[in-house]
Amino acid sequence: MTVYTFDGTMDGLLSAVFDSFALHEQPEQLLAEGETLPLFCNHLYQVTTDEEKARRVWTGLEKRLSREALKLISVSWLSELPELYQPLFHYLCKVFRQGDISRNFADNDVLVVTNIARKVLHEQLRMKQFVRFQKAKDGTYLSVVSPDHNVLPIVIDHFQDRFNDQPWLIYDAKRHYGYYYDGRQVIHITFEDESAVPFSLQNGQLNADVLSSDDQLLQDLWRTYFKAICIKERMNPRKQLKDMPRRYWKYMTEKNK
Repeated sequence: MTVYTFDGTMDGLLSAVFDSFALHEQPEQLLAEGETLPLFCNHLYQVTTDEEKARRVWTGLEKRLSREALKLISVSWLSELPELYQPLFHYLCKVFRQGDISRNFADNDVLVVTNIARKVLHEQLRMKQFVRFQKAKDGTYLSVVSPDHNVLPIVIDHFQDRFNDQPWLIYDAKRHYGYYYDGRQVIHITFEDESAVPFSLQNGQLNADVLSSDDQLLQDLWRTYFKAICIKERMNPRKQLKDMPRRYWKYMTEKNK
């Protein structure tokens, strides 16, 4: 069995596709560095990430696939799921051998990649629905999130378009980065020392000394409204959990006291 290992980056995976054709071999498995090797591995090849190789492979994909298919491939990568590596690798290799197979859902690799991309897009939609902002004294609006997939890069345009008249920060506590909008442009940010930030990574709450004087009142009013519109006789916890999964609750105003 031939096994390729790579550094877990998109450029590394594209480099693996390049090397596969250059070496005239098709590995049975593609694993990230550190993953357990299969028992019967008689040939192990370590892929060296090469930006030029990755660029050439992506350029080749652009010539063979539609923009929609390329978008799904990029979106699937945001899933951060290790089980994506091998089917995506085989999918891309097949594109160079067979042409555009993006609609061939009888192919298991195409089906797996497409379904993972759909999961990411579903998470993107939920981020748009469940993000809750708090206003700081300086007028900046803060939201802390922790999505299952790395969807911030594909939702930021939505918030920039919708809230383009006010500064805001959306921070991903799980991946330790965020985007800050200053009223003109969106800036990718990280914190050297997260313990010093003026908000909680556990529940997203701004510190009391930073929170705007009227924001706590607005939060209390929103919770009161949320409870008031609830009709006890029509409560359906199962439906609520389906529409609003519990993993989002810790950052949602109406679900916190």
